[in-house]
Amino acid sequence: MEHDYFRSFNLFSEDEIEAFLQLFELRKINKNDYFIQEGERCKEVAFIKSGIFRSFYISDKGKDMTYCFRFPNQMIAAYSSFISGAPSKENMQAIHDAELMVLRKESVDQLTQNSLNWTRFLKMIAEQEYLELETRFFQLQRDSAAQRYSALLENYPDYIRNIPLQYLASYLGITQRHLSRIRKEITF
Repeated sequence: MEHDYFRSFNLFSEDEIEAFLQLFELRKINKNDYFIQEGERCKEVAFIKSGIFRSFYISDKGKDMTYCFRFPNQMIAAYSSFISGAPSKENMQAIHDAELMVLRKESVDQLTQNSLNWTRFLKMIAEQEYLELETRFFQLQRDSAAQRYSALLENYPDYIRNIPLQYLASYLGITQRHLSRIRKEITF
């Protein structure tokens, strides 16, 4: 699984993939536990082998606001904290039991010093993060909640059914009652 992910970038040889996968540490995270919490400094990046994560923050009114989901075969990190070393402004919580392949920042820094391919890889990840952020921004500005829900279903049909309604509703910016109506209208 992780081999295929790194192969998909067409940057690394099989030997390079094998070598740097040895630097990753397998970590299990239980349902409702965190990969990172607000206020902590993100010193790791991880590849999700299994499980679903949600990224959220607490609004100034004390409301839990889910703004992102991460699924298997994706990378996860509190990206701005990872880059800047500043405390994270977000929480990343496992919705289900999860398995991660974790890489420490020191290892990432060493890999980028020793391999131009790793620098290219991180550039590609940064570009993906930007595009994802831009897509999310435009969805919130242009699309209805029903359209945003349909996009989630189209892109992640097997996972959406496993996300609690309160997190989906928060992500869509609607109430659970409104989400229930949308789900009745949109068939799986």
